[in-house]
Amino acid sequence: MSRKHSVLIVDDALFMRKMLDRIISGAGDYEIYEASRGREAVALYTEHRQDIVFLDISMPEMNGIEVLKELKEINEEAYVVMCSAIGQESMIMEAMNHGAAEFIVKPFLPQHIIKALEKSGQ
Repeated sequence: MSRKHSVLIVDDALFMRKMLDRIISGAGDYEIYEASRGREAVALYTEHRQDIVFLDISMPEMNGIEVLKELKEINEEAYVVMCSAIGQESMIMEAMNHGAAEFIVKPFLPQHIIKALEKSGQ
């Protein structure tokens, strides 16, 4: 029996976590974890090593770039997709330079999320 693929959704906005949860749940049988803060995300990833992480950039306490750096320290193979309304080139470049697999700009279409899941091999 193959194991269920797991996804970590990290966003401080509840409605965004719920929207991503609905899209991912509709795309297949995934074990979904959610975090609203950076420290919580790092702790969940440390414990479960999810197959793919959807990570917001703009969050209080710890921004997405800081979370990305910590996830990559835990596992350099971590597959992280940055999701943000910030369309700033510098943020996109910084995320990519620190190992983000891709960057999805909000508002996104469900197929962008599904495509990211497929690209990650999940």
